[in-house]
Amino acid sequence: MATRSSRSKTALPVTELPGLKPGDDIETRIYNTVFESVMTQRLKPGTKLPEASLCELFDVSRATVRKVLQKLAHDHIVELRVNRGAVVAAPSPEETRQIFEARRYLEACIVRLAASTASRADIASLRAQLKQEHEAMHRFAQPEWARLASAFHLRLAEVAGNTILQQYLMELVSRCSLIVALYEPPGNAACEHDEHARVVDYIEKGDAERAVKLMDEHLRTLEANVCVQPEAEDNSLARMLGM
Repeated sequence: MATRSSRSKTALPVTELPGLKPGDDIETRIYNTVFESVMTQRLKPGTKLPEASLCELFDVSRATVRKVLQKLAHDHIVELRVNRGAVVAAPSPEETRQIFEARRYLEACIVRLAASTASRADIASLRAQLKQEHEAMHRFAQPEWARLASAFHLRLAEVAGNTILQQYLMELVSRCSLIVALYEPPGNAACEHDEHARVVDYIEKGDAERAVKLMDEHLRTLEANVCVQPEAEDNSLARMLGM
């Protein structure tokens, strides 16, 4: 395991998907509220996001809401449909296959880089995140567990030290979360905690090939757990946004 003196003095903060932070401007707040609600599976794929409802919930103009929805569409979180407005994106089975295929190749590269560059502080930070994930799992806090499981993969990309790969993975993790929300049966784990821990073990040992092999199996299992029919659910937009 290689060390980097500039990164070993203090542990890096845990990487997370966009979330709500004090002081965010209103556009960022709306974007992150929708994003986080999708990532934690409160907002299901196919859910309508009426402009009028969002305007009322956030007390903003229609122009502000449209700007945010356009950014969400650019990031593949929502789809803008002519004469039907915005809905949370619903990937097709073929798109699902392609997204997971791309993610397997990308994460193989990320894991190899992480195994060659991870410092002691990086390993400590990964294990600290795994501890949070484990605690959320045993509290049966599914939304938090799903968020931390996704954040683990993004943290590995940060450890790998390639910001371009990290940005690509952010998009793929977001889209995989949509897929899990749409297809995975209730009660399944978004990611297996023990497999995350074993990946870190191999990275700590500098065993890139075993870490890559386990990550590939991990992602194939995640893909295999999805089924083709989404579960119908009736819920208010405000509740699904956590408001």
